[in-house]
Amino acid sequence: MNIVLATRNKKKVEEIKRIVRDMPVAIYTLDDFPGCPDVEEDGKTFEENAVKKASAVSKYTKTPALADDSGLEVDALAGEPGVFSARYAGEGADDRKNYEKLLREMSSVPDGKRGARFVCVLALAFPDSRVETFSGYAEGLIGRKPKGADGFGYDPVFYPQGYERTFAEMGDKEKDLLSHRGMALGGLYAYIKAVHKKN
Repeated sequence: MNIVLATRNKKKVEEIKRIVRDMPVAIYTLDDFPGCPDVEEDGKTFEENAVKKASAVSKYTKTPALADDSGLEVDALAGEPGVFSARYAGEGADDRKNYEKLLREMSSVPDGKRGARFVCVLALAFPDSRVETFSGYAEGLIGRKPKGADGFGYDPVFYPQGYERTFAEMGDKEKDLLSHRGMALGGLYAYIKAVHKKN
């Protein structure tokens, strides 16, 4: 199966390609379709955004398209930053500005109340308008300062449940087994295997 990744985020592309490398799929990126228009992420949920992006890219490329919308939900902030995770500190803010704003917002939150989860929703859209979705979650807590040099987004401040290292302190293999994106891609893998068995 040919799949176009409906994202221009290089780190996301790298992570998805790494996790799906053993799947029976050929991966293309938006670099292979230079005229593909950007899709505004104006949905109220991760699923709405993922479905909108995947559907638009699949329609344009006439190829199955996989979109990922993901983010961080923090209990003490009533689920924020949520769908605004990538632009929490404002449009065009980089990862560091976003997690620094998060740490400021949580400066008075006690250790026992710093629960959070990463959420990932993948949408696989087909040119005939069918859409399949897959979700993954990684429970954990927000630290008090950034640690680690790997990963991206909020990885330097997120400790997965049961671990004393942030995602940014983990190697790719370990993080992929625990991450929200890894779990959602596990659902995609099961779906693709089932489709291949039928054919």
